[in-house]
Amino acid sequence: MELKEAVEGRTHIFVPEQDEKSAFPPGTAPVFYNQRMEINRDGTVLLLSVIRPSDYIDAMGATGIRGLRIANECGIPVTINDRNPHAFEIILKNARSLGLDNIRVTGEDANVLLSGNRFDAVDIDPFGTPAPFVDSAVRASKRFLFITATDTAPLCGAHKKAGIRRYFLHPLNTEYHAEVGLRTLLGFTARETVKYDMGLVPLFCFSHEHFVRLHLKMVRGARAADRTVASMGYIMQCPGCPYRRDVGGLIPEEYHCEYCGSTLIPVGPLWIDGLQSPEILDSMLGNLSLFTFTHPDELAGIITLCRDELQVPGFYDYHQLAKREHCSPIPLETLLTSLHEEGYPATRCHYLGTGIKTTAPLPLILSIIRGD
Repeated sequence: MELKEAVEGRTHIFVPEQDEKSAFPPGTAPVFYNQRMEINRDGTVLLLSVIRPSDYIDAMGATGIRGLRIANECGIPVTINDRNPHAFEIILKNARSLGLDNIRVTGEDANVLLSGNRFDAVDIDPFGTPAPFVDSAVRASKRFLFITATDTAPLCGAHKKAGIRRYFLHPLNTEYHAEVGLRTLLGFTARETVKYDMGLVPLFCFSHEHFVRLHLKMVRGARAADRTVASMGYIMQCPGCPYRRDVGGLIPEEYHCEYCGSTLIPVGPLWIDGLQSPEILDSMLGNLSLFTFTHPDELAGIITLCRDELQVPGFYDYHQLAKREHCSPIPLETLLTSLHEEGYPATRCHYLGTGIKTTAPLPLILSIIRGD
């Protein structure tokens, strides 16, 4: 297996050679490494510099890059695991090349390892869906749980049957599908958590390009579990117009659109509460200058948007609303300012450059877009 050097942050590692002519180069190597996921790992490194867990496990390490960076750049003791023998050897090589004494390397099945051990922070980043690993990851987590999913089509409702099988919910492919995917994964994780009389608190959860990423704090006790259950519900989407509303509870009632009368379609159950800890995100922004990242401005932009966006489920693509109204889109800042002047909170969102979050009624949004 031919190896080459790669650099992320302040960490140098060895990764397998890939066929750069392939449509998906990471899939051509015997051990997976995707440079496009660097910003995902940057976010975790930055978060861990704030919350400082006593130890951390990267349960599906591949080349080991995420755990190696956390050990090297945050100084946190890490366990890096992968059952693939080729991955195990590369992780060992990379750990030795860094010369650190805070790295342990294991080669077990992730579910077996997590079922028999506990760690302050547990991270699962599989290829595709994390669904088969969430239960064991919840049980292994003392205080923090981090999850990546790249099966965005099932999460967002584009592959409906797969979404039902993996996440046991009624999905729907909407214009705000990136947020549906994020809230679907968080809702699924919540259901896997509360059965152990535990709850969760989102710290930094975002959707970017082809992945969804959760950073969660785990809280023990039946009361915490009850609070988590209370954060579950549905987005009720009108099939005939852009109207939607969110409702709490695990069994949706029948609702009708306030404007066209259509029966609303339930999307869920999923997480309908907040997705961020503004205090944590502020601290992350404060630590950003302490690190060497390839795209610090992009990461800062994501964190800032997540911190500032209105914490209500769903968003409107105002370009799509303008198209529906047969008019040209007005400047985004004009729309946001007009909504504020009408007394409604309104913000950008991190999911889409033309997305807005607001509690304003749909007719008012459409009226401002039309210039009435």
